[in-house]
Amino acid sequence: MSAAEQVLTRNQQAVLDVLTEATGPLSAYGILDALRPAGFRAPLQVYRALDKLLEAGLAHRIESMNAFVACASPDDAHHEAIVFMLCENCGQTVEFADHKLAHRLDELCHMKDFQAHKQTIEIRGLCARCAKAA
Repeated sequence: MSAAEQVLTRNQQAVLDVLTEATGPLSAYGILDALRPAGFRAPLQVYRALDKLLEAGLAHRIESMNAFVACASPDDAHHEAIVFMLCENCGQTVEFADHKLAHRLDELCHMKDFQAHKQTIEIRGLCARCAKAA
């Protein structure tokens, strides 16, 4: 079943909508604050929805920020190595997958006899607009 075919609960859809409309990564509490008008009261409501969205490949966790983003390509079944470029100034987050990089990382794991379960790379710096303004 592709990500587009996933049947989401009301809470999962609400969390995904907030992530999709966000201009950058959001913490679980940021999501909760955005959903309070919709009746969300407990962090557990958000965390349960996030767990399912992560499992379905509809959202990603930015580990270094303990924050979440909607997946930029939820129908791409490969989700091998996911790369995030994170602007340290404005918070812009760009997600992409690079199949050559994923292949190289797989080779490195094989050479080191390591079984990877997840490959996420975070690159921090300045986006073009912020770099130009600096």
